[in-house]
Amino acid sequence: MSSQSAAISFSNVSKRYQGREALKNVNLNIAQGELVYLTGHSGAGKTTLLRLIAAVESPSTGNVLVSGQNVSALGLRGIPFLRRRLGLIFQDQKLLFDRSVFDNVMLPLVATGNAYGEAMRPARAAMAKVGLLERERAWPVALSGGEQQRLCIARAIVNRPAILLADEPTASLDREYAQTIMDMFRSFHQVGVTVLIATHDRALKIGRAHV
Repeated sequence: MSSQSAAISFSNVSKRYQGREALKNVNLNIAQGELVYLTGHSGAGKTTLLRLIAAVESPSTGNVLVSGQNVSALGLRGIPFLRRRLGLIFQDQKLLFDRSVFDNVMLPLVATGNAYGEAMRPARAAMAKVGLLERERAWPVALSGGEQQRLCIARAIVNRPAILLADEPTASLDREYAQTIMDMFRSFHQVGVTVLIATHDRALKIGRAHV
């Protein structure tokens, strides 16, 4: 598989922070529609790798390609268009606690220029997918930890992304809820979404592993 045909490709990628090397000479190809998990101890560079894909960080050396595009060459104007293809679920959930579940899910649609009325249907479809439709008027603070994580997933998939990135999505959940979340990722993968999950939990093996 060539880097141009891959959903995500790293070519000799390194990332340094103030002299400390978080990633060193990483080479990685993930095919379109593949489900992959990254596993490793805390500080191994899993979060850094996801942040490079989402253009939150830039590589110190090497190239990161997403759907054939060199992320470093996109520029400030190109990054928002890249992120429209991505669903992002990071450890810092960044939920808006002064807005309802419904409004949290609507936010990415409104931010990308969709009219409020047009955005209502896909927002409700995303909430239904994760089992939160009946709680659309609740405040996030009223949700359990597992429900808040499902809210983050609904917000991440509302734009129907081609690639879904999840950083320790089950870290604060009990085993039963964790498996429910992982089953959701499997269902997204089954309809063609490329899914990359970073986790320290080796018991949640559901795809190809990169350690």
